[in-house]
Amino acid sequence: MASVSLSNVVKKFGTAQVIHGVSLDIEPGEFVILVGPSGCGKSTLLRMIAGLEEISGGEIEIAGTVVNEIEPKARDIAMVFQNYALYPHMTVAQNMGYSLKIAKIKPPERDVQVRAAAKILSLTELLDRYPRQLSGGQRQRVAMGRAIVRNPKVFLFDEPLSNLDAKLRVAMRGEIKTLHQKLQTTIVYVTHDQIEAMTMADKIVVMNQGRVEQIGSPLELFDRPANLFVASFIGSPAMNLFDGVFEVDAAGARLRLSDGQTWAADGIEGVVNGQDVIIGVRPEDFQVAPEGDGAISVEIVVVEPTGSETQVTVKYDEENLMLVFRDRVELSPGASLSIRSDAAKLHVFDKATGARISR
Repeated sequence: MASVSLSNVVKKFGTAQVIHGVSLDIEPGEFVILVGPSGCGKSTLLRMIAGLEEISGGEIEIAGTVVNEIEPKARDIAMVFQNYALYPHMTVAQNMGYSLKIAKIKPPERDVQVRAAAKILSLTELLDRYPRQLSGGQRQRVAMGRAIVRNPKVFLFDEPLSNLDAKLRVAMRGEIKTLHQKLQTTIVYVTHDQIEAMTMADKIVVMNQGRVEQIGSPLELFDRPANLFVASFIGSPAMNLFDGVFEVDAAGARLRLSDGQTWAADGIEGVVNGQDVIIGVRPEDFQVAPEGDGAISVEIVVVEPTGSETQVTVKYDEENLMLVFRDRVELSPGASLSIRSDAAKLHVFDKATGARISR
């Protein structure tokens, strides 16, 4: 395993700059996920680490060595792609051992390494099959096995689960996480799926338009998003957002909503009386409450029971909000509901800059 360090990395395609001075330190053995919407630059950044894209500025280090001018094959990394890229005329064993064959590893040693990787990935019974005889999940495991046999310093994954159905994606998330725990190898993983990022990563890098918005553990990003973009991107269903005004006087601090309702806001720092803010509330942080005392009245639009929870879409001030109840609730579309949130669970952002206001 090895460290990976990016220092002020820039990428331009002609006059268009797509990566804007990204800096990132990845510790040996760490599982780091680059996440963000399509087109944010995460795959481009991964390809630069791999050496498949030249960088336009900055430095990339692997295991303490600057690799800007080093060919991909000499970087001691292995990459797993979205489309598997298996050779259809080769068996599973031949696919997994192909890189070793190119490296002129002798067949007996090659067979030992292939079988060791196959055992880790539960592929031993499939070594004589061809890709056309495998399921999507099995093909993805073969692609991972082809990377494992090389015993690289760093694994790079580029949206490896996006071609799989929802049930198989869940299973493969667990398999990749288990694989990392077994091998303890550094992994840099790209996805647009924030659920993948939250469930698998040691550290998440949230990207937007070629820039890093926030770096932190999954729970750090969920509990203390640095800005409105991260707050809206991390969490499913997404955070509810309200326009508001911060007010403070002798009676204390409060957040005033557009309908005149107020929520307590003690402990918020770096904000002035009359400042326009955006108030964020996670769907699961609302509770049914009596009218008054900070409660707001909403109209139920859609009720979606999933078994383990109930998701409810409601209308407030002409905007739709999402609520999540862990307990079974009896609610009907068209009915009114009074809800409130604990003041300690409110997220407050500056409306002008989108930056988080601390408490």
